[in-house]
Amino acid sequence: MHAQMKNILKYILTCILLSVCITVASQSYTFRGLSITEGLSELIVNVIYKDSLGFVWLGTENSLERFDGIHIKHYPIIDAGGKSKRVNAIVEMPGNDVWMGNNMGLWRLNKDKDTFEPVAREMLIAPAYSLLHDGKGTLYIGSGEGLYIYKDGGFQQILLDTNLLSEANVITGLTQGKDGTVWMATKKGLYSLRFVNGKEVISRYLLEGEHSCAFHNIVYMDSMIYLGTMGQGIISFDIRTEKSENFVDVGCNVISSLSGDEGKKLLYVGTDGNGVHFISTEDKKIVRSIRHEVGNEESIRSNSVYSVLVDREGVIWVGFFQLGLDYTLYQNGLFATYAYPPFFTSRDMSVRTIAIHGSEKLIGSRDGLFYINERKGIYKSFNVPQLRSNMIFCTLYYQGEYYVGTYGGGMYILNPETLTIRDFEPGESFPFVKGHIFCIKQDGEDNLWIGTSAGVYCYKDGKQIAHFTKANSKLPDDNVYTIFFDSTHKGWMGTENGLCIWDSSSKTLRTDIFPEEFIHKAKIRNIYEDSDHNLYFSPDKGPLFISDLSMKKLRHLPPTNPLEGKDCMFVIEDNDKWIWIGTSNGLFRHDKKGTFIPYAFVDGIPSPIFINCPPVKENDRLWFGNSKGLLYWDMTRKSKVKKLPYPVRITDILVNGKSIESSAVHQNSGVFEVKLDASQKNVTFCLSDFSYTSPTFISYEYKLEGIDQDWKTLTGQSEITYYNLHSGKFNFKVRRMNDYESEITMQVRVASSVGVWSIAGLVVIVLLGGFVYYRQRNKKRGIVQELPVIDIPEERKQHNDKPVYEEKYKTNKLSDEECSLLKEKLERLMSKEKLYKNPDLKIGDLAEVMGMSLHNLSYLFNYYMNCKYNDYINNCRVEEFKSLVGQDEYSKYTLEALSELCGFNSKTSFFRNFKRVEGVTPNEYVRSIGKTNE
Repeated sequence: MHAQMKNILKYILTCILLSVCITVASQSYTFRGLSITEGLSELIVNVIYKDSLGFVWLGTENSLERFDGIHIKHYPIIDAGGKSKRVNAIVEMPGNDVWMGNNMGLWRLNKDKDTFEPVAREMLIAPAYSLLHDGKGTLYIGSGEGLYIYKDGGFQQILLDTNLLSEANVITGLTQGKDGTVWMATKKGLYSLRFVNGKEVISRYLLEGEHSCAFHNIVYMDSMIYLGTMGQGIISFDIRTEKSENFVDVGCNVISSLSGDEGKKLLYVGTDGNGVHFISTEDKKIVRSIRHEVGNEESIRSNSVYSVLVDREGVIWVGFFQLGLDYTLYQNGLFATYAYPPFFTSRDMSVRTIAIHGSEKLIGSRDGLFYINERKGIYKSFNVPQLRSNMIFCTLYYQGEYYVGTYGGGMYILNPETLTIRDFEPGESFPFVKGHIFCIKQDGEDNLWIGTSAGVYCYKDGKQIAHFTKANSKLPDDNVYTIFFDSTHKGWMGTENGLCIWDSSSKTLRTDIFPEEFIHKAKIRNIYEDSDHNLYFSPDKGPLFISDLSMKKLRHLPPTNPLEGKDCMFVIEDNDKWIWIGTSNGLFRHDKKGTFIPYAFVDGIPSPIFINCPPVKENDRLWFGNSKGLLYWDMTRKSKVKKLPYPVRITDILVNGKSIESSAVHQNSGVFEVKLDASQKNVTFCLSDFSYTSPTFISYEYKLEGIDQDWKTLTGQSEITYYNLHSGKFNFKVRRMNDYESEITMQVRVASSVGVWSIAGLVVIVLLGGFVYYRQRNKKRGIVQELPVIDIPEERKQHNDKPVYEEKYKTNKLSDEECSLLKEKLERLMSKEKLYKNPDLKIGDLAEVMGMSLHNLSYLFNYYMNCKYNDYINNCRVEEFKSLVGQDEYSKYTLEALSELCGFNSKTSFFRNFKRVEGVTPNEYVRSIGKTNE
């Protein structure tokens, strides 16, 4: 009886721990910081607001900053009176009409000029501390001189106290109840405003004792008012009973920010000293705290919090005093990282192998082995010294037990009933005690096959029945990394030096049955067979290889697929017959035709690096081993994941390197349009998908109709540039990867270069042609007219060694003095702007930037500088490479990567030009200066 009671208590305690730790486990966030480096002009962030288009507005001490997840746009506040510019409040009215209140008054965004302009300056001269839109077109402004109401284009002022200088008229916070009552936090207490029969009714509420103080911010929720103070913490006020009390203690009485979510019954509290706290208004307790923790790089950067916003998509924004802004990177929850709180989490764990049997999970990592039985509430870990090695390479559930292979520590058997672990073959030291066990597989005859560092072993009923090595069989090498039995019972074995096949009929290993074009000589990581009986081979290096069972139909994936340049780690098929491909840089879902869907951080994947861990399909879930955890994808949830409500947006357009005015962009029938003149041929589109996830993993699809034949992919960047556009109309289309609903179109019109002067030029040419024809005809008749003698300046005679160019440039009017000045301008431009870093830079682009004709620039290079344009640009790139390779910060870059930074678009071009300029190869040069770049 005593033992039974003990077990019951143990069970209850476990349940309590689970309930607590599930909450704790959900508190892990990945924050990204914004400061001066990222483009913020100010580091004190007083207010944060997200508008209906997806832009996040930040109010600082001197300006507004608009952030789109990639770019920060600075809106300075023009001041002529020397007042404080501190931004206190931001709000949006219908039609994306953005208003701002600061210590100078009320401001409104002029969309045509893209600047903020003062509103009602003659009336509202006091600071605007708070703004409230009632959702019906009325704007309430809490100011230093009472309440202002903006409606139908007009303003009304309401004083809470007839004495203008009374602290009751300093309204620091506004909120609205469900009945339309406006509640006001002031420096003299709590007030409300109601309209009865068209007349305003103002009420003051006398809070008892210490609760009667100046209030800083206010939230209405479920007939309760919550007030933040600057010295007494949070005070709650019950509207029904008109009773007040101190609310939950958050460890700091300075409440700098207060907001709420009535649906979730949560208050979001920012403190100037103790970070951020989420409070359950139902349970009256803190359910989540976010603080700065010394040594924890994933915590917020400061506890001195000035502003907090939890936006519609659940992203947490935290503004600081003198440290800028932190925000959580958005994830849609399509993938989840496995945890079994409070005992186990795979977060940040490099998972190498997974075995799942019923409610049991066995997870192998580089940090040991972990057994979990969720149904029975059992957890146990195994590592050194219980194991000889913590690096678990493979696992297999076989005949009621788990077989475990390690790197350097041999092989074990785990009994799930007793949770004890023992050696598989203690009498055979190598490889089962001290060697490497790479894979363990079961064939159709219930035999156990083991790939090791000493060849392949086969066991039947616990007894060894075969051992194949390179010396006694056709096994290409003794290191056997993968074993796979296909649906025809052939056993594929991948070694360091290639493949062999186990022929079950002859009981032999064979290497003589592969066609010449097969991949049998490569090192193979994994092999998989799908429901169509295609075999997928993941080589150690190179693209995924696909074959039928007979090895007659051989192929690779379609060209220009997103897997190019990535190492394939595994393949698995889902219930929809799509295959998943894990790579060294991303996870992709492929329909076996032409569609590839990438998955990244925004989908819940913590790292793009997938390792050589065969995935597992369990009912409606797929399990993947990632370098930062065990991930699972629920096939039933793929259609339930909430998509972002914002389309992709072109947030800025650069023409010839300069941003155009927002008024130059027009919208016609839902399509944006920009018109450019003939000289504006270089266009850069700045994009945002408003996901507020890690910019490294944002992916777009785009196409410029008239230039691009097919859709192109852009990952990790948010700017697309087209150079030297010809005249005409182009439709630029862009969308999130595989999100067709997010697509937008921007129409670009480039004017024709044929203008009045061009027509005049044509007339001159026609007349000149007529004149020449007339002269020739007269000449044939014997009428010869004397031509004028052209005097060639002496300086021109210096170039008599260039006869090739004499005819081409005989009409050029540039003097040598002009050429000298142009050469200096060119060199300054290259030194400062480094235009040569653009791999697509054409001589026409350079001529446009320099403000000269293509003909004159060609003359400058070929005749005056005696140098071809391409040679000059590549010489600059070579010098840039020499500069970069000598710097320590680029020591880990490969030669090819460095060459791309310098503007070379191919390795061949780089090596050829470097050898032409320096007389040695890049490798020889790098070694000569003592560097190690390869």
